[in-house]
Parts: sequence; structure tokens; C-alpha cells
Amino acid sequence: MTEKEINDIVVKQRKYFQTGATLSVNTRISGLRRLYTAISQNEERIHDALRKDLGKSGFESYMCETGLVLEEISYMLKHIRRFSREKRVHTPLSQFHSRSYKKPSPYGVTLIMSPWNYPFMLTLSPLVDALAAGNTAVVKPSAYSPHTSNVIQHILSKCFDPQYVAVVTGGRAENTFLLREHFDYIFFTGSQSVGKEVMRNAAEHLTPVTLELGGKSPCIVDQTADIKLAARRIVFGKYLNCGQTCVAPDYVYCHRSVKDRLIKEVQTQIQKQYGKEPLQNPDYGKIINEKHFDRILGLIDEKKIVQGGKADRKTLQIEPTVLDNVSFSDGVMQEEIFGPLMPVLTYDSLEEVIRTINSMPHPLALYFFTSDKSAAKEVTSRCGFGGGCINDTIIHLATTEMGFGGFGESGMGAYHGKTGFDTFTHYKSIVDKKTWLDLPMRYQPYQKLHEKMVRFFLK
Repeated sequence: MTEKEINDIVVKQRKYFQTGATLSVNTRISGLRRLYTAISQNEERIHDALRKDLGKSGFESYMCETGLVLEEISYMLKHIRRFSREKRVHTPLSQFHSRSYKKPSPYGVTLIMSPWNYPFMLTLSPLVDALAAGNTAVVKPSAYSPHTSNVIQHILSKCFDPQYVAVVTGGRAENTFLLREHFDYIFFTGSQSVGKEVMRNAAEHLTPVTLELGGKSPCIVDQTADIKLAARRIVFGKYLNCGQTCVAPDYVYCHRSVKDRLIKEVQTQIQKQYGKEPLQNPDYGKIINEKHFDRILGLIDEKKIVQGGKADRKTLQIEPTVLDNVSFSDGVMQEEIFGPLMPVLTYDSLEEVIRTINSMPHPLALYFFTSDKSAAKEVTSRCGFGGGCINDTIIHLATTEMGFGGFGESGMGAYHGKTGFDTFTHYKSIVDKKTWLDLPMRYQPYQKLHEKMVRFFLK
């Protein structure tokens, strides 16, 4: 798509938004219902595209993508009228007689840029929030997941006029053209390097942004943990989508006394969940492309493999792999893995864990397996991270009742449910002052009596 074509889309959306057409809650509800129906009717087509792009099974596609989007739509349909109402707030005595309230208002023309690892969910979920809040949207799915991008374009073009919701496909050129445009809000999910570029371009127009990035999310296992359960849940979270999950446990940081037992249980769980030959498992996915396949293989130190390690270039698959005796100076610990490699590191004290994690860039997620409530409180209070779980992995992002987002190097802002509505909403603070009374104290010429009255009201 050319730069002029993209500019035309933005111009048309701005004109449409300025008509006030998106302000009606009924219009928003109607659009969300159309989207829900279209997703439901195209479920098999969506899942087929996800299998082609990432090798995902139908079950995993529904559990981690389609189902979560439908849940987000259902939540918004249930609550949108309440979210969209003006909210009256207390008026101080100094503003007598007035009515003070906060008015939820959409930003306007928004840009949603999504990644390839969960290409359907990470495109449609923020779109649902943007539309519920009353915005128009330009959607830019990833060029690395072309089959899913095509389905997204098909669905959204059937549901919405491009002056309301438009899809821009393509690669870097289109991304560059989009970031040159003046949007009222930008929502980006992807890598830190591209996130910096998004923020740099947004600054030209002072456009607010939400950045959902990534990082090396630690998974801590202490000596009090239920090791069998921890291994089961860690294996699920780590190797889901072949490790290509922004909140996957990047590495396991376990107490030295339980390391050998944990690795043994992890090995058992890998076989239980993926079979003796994971590369033959039809429900085990693949790496998105050869570039990332080679990058992940380059992080493997063969001397440290205690499980897995095999790969198939034809299918772009890498076995669930465990690396033992890893240190923070190893290559696999210098970048976010974003693949099916599980480095295992050890610690001796909880204070060491907290100090080490806080010395690194803030991760998007943190997981802690423990039976010690005081230790859990200590870690969650003192460590900086976006969100996480105690005695589980991943599931904290699968609820509409909590916002999901990063912190520091792992991003800024959050979404899902009410938090998502708030992200795409500007709350106007308004005082409705009555005309039948006008106290003279604030006007010049100032008098001592008026000063005393002001001091009384503003204490």
C-alpha cells in the first residue's frame, strides 16, 4: 500500500470520527456484535490460518486466540453502557453551586500494530477495546503471519466500512508510512527495538502510546514448592506456541536444593505433554520463519542440553529443550529467547533472587512457585515486573477483570476489560457551574474579607 493510500485512510477516518458517528453507544454495540458473529462464523478459517502460520492446533487456537477475543467482546457488550456513562464526583465547597463529573470520551483515530506470535488475539483484543471506547481504528497486522493477516482483513472488511475500521497489510514500508501519520492514539505490541521507533515517531505529534513489549520473564522455584505441579505448569507455559509467547517463562531460577528434582520432573512432563517424539506431535507448533529458527538454534549450547535439542529445518520445529548449568553470562541469557529453550539457573537465597532480578531490565512477567506466603509477598512487593502468577504461569493475562501490560523496558500502559476501555478513553473533567449565584470573592479588586473567605474554603 502506498503512502498516499494510507494517508487517505487516515483522513477519511478523521472526517468520519468528527461527524460524531462513533459516539453512540448503540453504534459501538452494533459493531461489536457484528464482529462477534463474524469471528464465530469464520472460526475454522481463522484456525486454519493459525495452523499455516504457526502450526497451532485448533484447540490451542481457540484457547489462546479466538476464545479470548470472543470473551473480550462479550465483556464489553455486558459493561459498555456503564463504562460510557458520565461519572459524577464530589464538588468542593469553593465551587458551590456546581456539578462536577468525568466524561468518558474516545481519543479519535487510533493505530493498532500487532505482532505475529498471537496474530489474531493481539490484533483483535485491542481493537475491541478501541471500538468499545468509541474510536475509529487503523489495524496493521504482522507481515510474518500472512495467512492470519488475510483472514483478519476479510473479517474486518465484512464488518466495518474502512472509514471506521481499516486494515493495512504489508511490511516495513507500510509501517514507516503509518508512523508518519498523525494518530490520536497508538497501540503497539512487539519488540523493544520497534517499540522505541514507534515512540520516537509518536513524539513528533505528541501522540500517547501503549507499548506491549517483552523481556526475560523469570520463573522462580523455591525449596518449598510443589515440584511436580510446578514442572507441569512451567512446561505448559514455556512451550505453549513453541515458546513464542511474550509472557512465557524465559528462564527457570530455582533453589539449588531442588534443581535436580525439578529438572527430572520437567523431563517427565515434556514427555507426558508432547510425547516421546515432540516433532511428530501434530499439535506441537513451529517457529514462525527460518530467520527466527536460526536465531534460536544459535542460543543452544549443546554441552548443556539435558532434554530435547533436536530440530527439523523443513518444518521449522525445535524440540522442547532444557539447558542445565546455565549462568547469567551465557549467550541464551543475553536476549529474550522467544522459543522452546528452558535455561535452568540456581540461587541460594531469596535476597539473591530479588537483587539479581532487580539488576536486570524489568520483565513483562514474573512467576514464583512457593508454599511460603511471606516469600511470595516479598518477591511480588520488591521486584519490578508487569504482572505474573504465584504457583502458575501465563494465566494472569487471560482475565478481563485485570489489566495486562508491561513496566519499564517491558512496556507501558495496559489493556483487557475495563482497563482496555480506559486505555482508549480520555476522561474529560468538567464543572457545570450554575448561573443563579456568583460569589464575588475571586474577582479583583481583592479585599481582606474575600481573602479570609478564600482561606476558609481552601483549607
